[in-house]
Amino acid sequence: MDLTKFRRRPTCCVRIGDVTIGGNHPIAVQSMTNTDTNDTEACVAQIERIDRAGGKIVRLTAQGRREAENLQRIVARLREEGYRTATVADIHFVPEVASIAARYVEKVRINPGNYRTDHGELEALIDQCRERGVALRIGVNHGSLAKRVFDQWGDTPQGMVVSAMEFLRVCRAKAFDQVVVSMKSSNTRVMVAAYRLLVEAMEAEGMNYPIHLGVTEAGNGLEGRIKSAVGIGALLADGIGDTIRVSLTEAPEHEIPVARLLVEHFAQRPGEFPVRHPERYSPTEYRRRSKVAVLVVHGEPHDGFRILEARSGNPTAELRAAILDLEPADTPVIIRRRYDDTDLTTLAVKAAADLGPVLLDGLADGIWIDAPAHDEETIREVELMILQAARVRFSHTEYIACPSCGRTLYDIEQTLGQIKARTSHLKNLRIGVMGCIVNGPGEMADADYGYVGAGPGRITLYRGREIVERNIPQEEALDRLVELIKADGAWQEP
Repeated sequence: MDLTKFRRRPTCCVRIGDVTIGGNHPIAVQSMTNTDTNDTEACVAQIERIDRAGGKIVRLTAQGRREAENLQRIVARLREEGYRTATVADIHFVPEVASIAARYVEKVRINPGNYRTDHGELEALIDQCRERGVALRIGVNHGSLAKRVFDQWGDTPQGMVVSAMEFLRVCRAKAFDQVVVSMKSSNTRVMVAAYRLLVEAMEAEGMNYPIHLGVTEAGNGLEGRIKSAVGIGALLADGIGDTIRVSLTEAPEHEIPVARLLVEHFAQRPGEFPVRHPERYSPTEYRRRSKVAVLVVHGEPHDGFRILEARSGNPTAELRAAILDLEPADTPVIIRRRYDDTDLTTLAVKAAADLGPVLLDGLADGIWIDAPAHDEETIREVELMILQAARVRFSHTEYIACPSCGRTLYDIEQTLGQIKARTSHLKNLRIGVMGCIVNGPGEMADADYGYVGAGPGRITLYRGREIVERNIPQEEALDRLVELIKADGAWQEP
């Protein structure tokens, strides 16, 4: 990786309906519906809201043949109403469903974790996509790797890359270049490492496919926005990424302004910075610079710390260069930047994207956001959220919450709010809140407890990856979750 300047990784162009990503095209932003794909009117209305917000690519789940067939009606209605939104079908488990969806949409997303290459299914889908001009996304999920990959590599960034490269090699053998690839995880450290390793692997084999970025199950509110900004920002700072989705447990149109803010923040990023000791930086391996506790700082810190303030338009590269040049290399570092934004969300997203990657890579020991327009306590909360999103200091409960889709079996946004109200005071816990079982158990790999939709009005509770109670009534599920946490001795009274 060239640490001295910001430039986007060169990629081939992929056309998704009227939208082209890759090459010199602007980074595209997108979202996904959370309506029932069988409900044509609800899907069309939501896609139109996303489009009006600026999301010109929208994904819909197609978990079965019925949903895949209804994509035809959804797309037809959109076009009748004058919307040219590029539509994408999200496929899990049933390869035949991808073939149905490819007749109607502009892109098909498949998950290598539940799609096979040894029976010619992928080759047949590629032929179909080529015939209609349909793009393909190879969408790897940290939590749903194929068993044979998991058995050899575990749920690691390396395993994710192995899974992606197997499918990309088939695409190249078929001379099919209308391919986008993603490496999603709710763990920002895993997500960033997987994308960086993927880029290295593709470059070693002469591949230049565009990349779709996203932190999956980021949650909601300011915390969800910050978590997304840390992971996506780390890769955009590396010049990686051609389209992005910010996954929030909210109405999907709320994702678009955050994604657009990130794109705009990096669009004009300048700067070249001399790096005298690049050997000190291992971007695919997390490492702390020193043994001090990670700090939130306001005012002058005590002796023994160095304050490095970013002043350029490329703060991430500027801070990397300055830190790597320090002698001795283990000097504890506080990174600082001033933001004059009066809108708290704007400030938080920018700071997370600028400073979060430096912390995530283990290059700094403290954070100091200088924000004259906001009170110190508010900024302290933002700083703590950035440290937690970068996975260097955990100060409150982390929620691994999916953004929901047409597979979701309950009102996840409302339920997440109820779970937060009961558990947000707990320390050093991670709780997964998942709408269905498609990615639930796997994406909750880092969670201490899981609350997963098992059927209409039914919830399954997990301790880690272990099922504790199956198919309990939803009206009892939150109380049972609290009882489980208490039984394990992890409960603290507020």
